[in-house]
Amino acid sequence: MQLSGNKILITGGASGIGLGLSERFIQEGNTVIVCGRRETVLQEAARKLPGLLTVVCDLSNEAGRVKLFEWAKQNHPDLSVLVNNAGIQNWMNVEDADFFARTKQEIETNINAPVHLTSLFLQLVSLKTIVNVTSGLSFVPFSKVPVYSATKAFFHSFTLSLRYLLRARDIEVVELIPPALNTDLGGKGLHDHAPPVSDFIQAVFEQLKEGKNEVTFGFSEERAKAGREELEAVFNRLNPPQ
Repeated sequence: MQLSGNKILITGGASGIGLGLSERFIQEGNTVIVCGRRETVLQEAARKLPGLLTVVCDLSNEAGRVKLFEWAKQNHPDLSVLVNNAGIQNWMNVEDADFFARTKQEIETNINAPVHLTSLFLQLVSLKTIVNVTSGLSFVPFSKVPVYSATKAFFHSFTLSLRYLLRARDIEVVELIPPALNTDLGGKGLHDHAPPVSDFIQAVFEQLKEGKNEVTFGFSEERAKAGREELEAVFNRLNPPQ
């Protein structure tokens, strides 16, 4: 992936991994646009990162995604990189009363949104790279987040196919596969024990500079390379008998 001179759109880019990517891409000499639902969070991100461009959007519905694309096409027709980063994580049990409602929410944000955005932004002739943020849980699920794990497994599989399908157009498809990091994903305090986002971002750019299109770190690196027996062992460790 070319690391400078791009115009980049990062979904969910005002916090967590998205904000970390935004900061580093700006340092590398790129123009970065981030989108999110909460204007106050976007404004705070823009204060932290001078030069950051922001746009309010709602990716949880089709109309919001089309509106984002039309805005980008009108205002930034030279956009060259799409980063599908936005995602939600629900800690829940299949027996919860609101399980299905929250499941639909996760599927809409974690699957429908990035797939739809990909199909829309491929209409831009300027697009050169798509970056999809999946998870180490793509390879082995954590039962406390059953639907999140499944959505990331889907997104990992879709990314592999997308990379193959876009070869003829010379569009690069990069997969970032983070482990649990110290963010508010899933709720405040749930990942306080995890490595900082800054460590992951440093590893991302080291691997991108090496030309890798599958970027791993820590737990996710181990899982991406694991065989069936190793994955079964990890599953049993993550999901002990009750």
